[in-house]
Amino acid sequence: MRFIIYGAGGIGGTIGARLHMAGLPVVLIARGAHYECIAKNGLRFVAPDGSYQLVLLCMKSQHTEPALRDLRAVASDETAVVCAQNGVANERAALRYFTNVYAMVVILPAVHLEPGVVVTHAQGVGGILDVGRYPRGSDDVSATIAAALERAGFSAHSDSAVMRQKHAKLLMNLNNALQAAVGLNVDARDVGRRLRDEALAVYAAAGIDCATAEEVKARRASGPRLAAVEGASRGGGSSWQSLVRGTGDIEADYLNGEIALLGRLHGIATPANAALQRIANELAARRAQPGALTLDEVRAACGSGLGHGRNLGVTE
Repeated sequence: MRFIIYGAGGIGGTIGARLHMAGLPVVLIARGAHYECIAKNGLRFVAPDGSYQLVLLCMKSQHTEPALRDLRAVASDETAVVCAQNGVANERAALRYFTNVYAMVVILPAVHLEPGVVVTHAQGVGGILDVGRYPRGSDDVSATIAAALERAGFSAHSDSAVMRQKHAKLLMNLNNALQAAVGLNVDARDVGRRLRDEALAVYAAAGIDCATAEEVKARRASGPRLAAVEGASRGGGSSWQSLVRGTGDIEADYLNGEIALLGRLHGIATPANAALQRIANELAARRAQPGALTLDEVRAACGSGLGHGRNLGVTE
């Protein structure tokens, strides 16, 4: 099996690096300054137990659609496509173009803030990467992928109901935009609970099966241990990293926006998630840094649902 990692950021770069170090055939696809650094110097992969140099060619959910169109131009529609991304919309998008689509839940502490460099704070197990066919089922391909990832140092199962895990992971990722808006080390659990409560309400209305908190805790018990990396702080999640890098876009439409969409489809109000979706997109468009809003500003926005076009007081 040959692995093609389409999007060599924190997650893709870490998976690709560990696969390569395990002696498995892998190609990484990157873009912009990150690609230029990799093409010139190789990918520098930094972990608690050392730093590794890879010479490889090398996406968040908002980049999936154009990437799929590019992939379709060069690949057979029978090509196995694995969506190792946050959110639950990528698999359906891929199924529009490809017959064999696989979902992968990703629990992996990785940071990509500097072109050509990916840092992971996972020690021992590299992360949890369970995989299964979409919309359901498992087969020899998912079993082979899981076995290869295990060989590369990850905890990986072939899971015929992996979307249950991905919907549970989405509940956690609803806080990504919140963390990006108010920054690290801010106690925003009250807002987080409201985001989650709205999501659970729309899941119930939509009949979506989601892994329980107990199941998630049990699966994570075999996951990575966090360790310090010299010269590299842990930082925040994927949306926080997008603001730090000033990418101009963010994944909130496929996280909080997924809950807003389900709410509109099933007649359930989701003002907090809709507010965080708009906040995150405005922060990204203005290339604001994390922590540009106070927690009180975010609370007020969630309470009112935010009017379209309202100035959030975002600093440049």
